[in-house]
Amino acid sequence: MIVQKYKDMLSGKSVIRQLSEFATARGTEIGYENVFDFSLGNPSVAVPQEFTDALVHMLTTKSTQELHGYSPSLGITKVREAIAASLEKRFGIPYRAEHIFMASGAAGALAHAFRLVTEPGDEILTFAPFFPEYHPYVDLTGAVLKVVPPDTDCFQINFEAFEEMITEKTMAILVNTPNNPSGVVYSTETVKKLAQVLTKKSEEYGHDIFLISDEPYREIIFEGVDAPCMSKFYDNTIMCYSFSKSLSVPGERIGYVAINPACAEAATMVNMCGQISRGIGHNCPPSIIQLAVAQVLDQTADLSVYETNMNLLYDELVKLGFTCVKPGGTFYIFPKALEEDAKVFCQKALKYDLILVPGDSFGAPGYFRMAYCIDTEKVERSLAALRKFVAEEYPECAAQ
Repeated sequence: MIVQKYKDMLSGKSVIRQLSEFATARGTEIGYENVFDFSLGNPSVAVPQEFTDALVHMLTTKSTQELHGYSPSLGITKVREAIAASLEKRFGIPYRAEHIFMASGAAGALAHAFRLVTEPGDEILTFAPFFPEYHPYVDLTGAVLKVVPPDTDCFQINFEAFEEMITEKTMAILVNTPNNPSGVVYSTETVKKLAQVLTKKSEEYGHDIFLISDEPYREIIFEGVDAPCMSKFYDNTIMCYSFSKSLSVPGERIGYVAINPACAEAATMVNMCGQISRGIGHNCPPSIIQLAVAQVLDQTADLSVYETNMNLLYDELVKLGFTCVKPGGTFYIFPKALEEDAKVFCQKALKYDLILVPGDSFGAPGYFRMAYCIDTEKVERSLAALRKFVAEEYPECAAQ
């Protein structure tokens, strides 16, 4: 007998993936260059040359066993040492190798983090808008994901709702800043207040409440934006990082868990990750990719294009009458739709070959996401389609 819960999930396929597949199919009809596909957050800028050079050098100078053999369960030691040193230099936090666990991207890091601090029936709170895959990530551990409704004025944390929802069963808070889908970056004021609430509630309930910080967009911060490091403000922080966006290598599936050294059992928790891997199969990321990223820890792809694209879209959306919180990072923007039902709005947009993602699955009905990790030239061409869409479908807005 096959397992029913996974069979049931087949009917709940990711709307993002469905729209991406639609865009690909439409592209075969009219040419993909004519489809304004804002569905999938797949980095569009080139991998840093230093990363490619590192791979080429290793392939021509290192033994095949070193490059292609199994890594240790916790990751290659010298890689973990390099990451710890980089984090200490950047954030002033005394990370060491024993605080780092190598994982298969941010998803793999989160898979370990959730299992480190929850048992079936425990609760994890996250804040809308949020990445929809958090539901299967958490729910399939046996823990329960609860979503705090958004503060749509600014997409910072809705603290009033948060304090009403946190209970004795809450074992972890899951945050994503810079945020997918809003592009908003939590301010220092927000992070300090969050840390204060967690400290107070941990004392009240008599157990630690962990802060799990999902940080794949950490390097995509726009000019002048306040972007604090979560781990500097709360001891029990578990950082989950991916190189997918910073280096434009999502297909390589490489990231790490970094346990704040101030956490009482940090080293034990990293060793526990090795045991968790035995049960979920997320063990031993590719050795060659671990070694390559360790050589470019201070490098990123040319991420400046994302701010250029953001400004083009934000300015045009505002001109057209959209309500929109300006992103502080990532490559997403999350405007309010021009009618109550964002699903209907996004369906209408398809007629103009605009592929937009409704915000319902992100916990923010009435909004929609645009992933602008596409060529700037294509963003510029999409503006005409956007103007035509609004003029023909929402003339009352276009006339304002």
